[in-house]
Amino acid sequence: MLATDNVQSPERLEIIRWVARIGAVTAEALAARAGLTVASARGRLLAAERDRLLARARPLVGRPALFTVTPAGMRAAGVRGLEPCRVSAANAAHSIVCADVAAALERCYPDHRVLGERELRRDERERGAAIASAFLGRGSHGVPMLHRPDLVLWPTGRAAGLPVAVEVELTVKAPARLHAICLAWARCTCVAGVLYLAPPEVWRALERALAGAHAGERIVVVALDAYGRGDAAATSVASTVTSAT
Repeated sequence: MLATDNVQSPERLEIIRWVARIGAVTAEALAARAGLTVASARGRLLAAERDRLLARARPLVGRPALFTVTPAGMRAAGVRGLEPCRVSAANAAHSIVCADVAAALERCYPDHRVLGERELRRDERERGAAIASAFLGRGSHGVPMLHRPDLVLWPTGRAAGLPVAVEVELTVKAPARLHAICLAWARCTCVAGVLYLAPPEVWRALERALAGAHAGERIVVVALDAYGRGDAAATSVASTVTSAT
């Protein structure tokens, strides 16, 4: 009998739900989120894989394995409406960093909820309106074209306000595409602001796009590892987050 036929522990269900929300996670990200050692986090993920609640892929040599939720895991955790996550060599590096960022944001801002792109897509589909996405224009037949962020930092509690969109930018986009996205975010009224996390080699392109879109007051660009440091860059992150509450 598989463990999927049995009652799962609250801890395991929480892990499965988090993986489903973010899309794909690593043992390193789970360890940072839950305050575990990497070995302990990996053991929990591998145990869920053995019970067919999670699937594991490692398309990049020398990089961490990525775990995604299986249909059985979705059913066991009571997760609905989320699109399956497919890991490939093309998206693995970005998925690894997004999982790290999601874990760090949850740890740094416990009064906020972190949503993944798939969770946002589901919620917007159910509501029939953008709630944390930027409007890029209309496609064929007048269908709205939305740009969704990688993550959303949503304030909770009595003082809850607009969310902060979080973009993890690892590579330089085509200038016209990047300008259009920054312009869309500058005009977006459903988010309090946008946080771009990027390595130094991407900064110049982002800064040019921000200047061209006059989006400097709406978008903050900080070092990719700022969420894990207590320096001035991390302070910029915090100021962007608190402006949403």
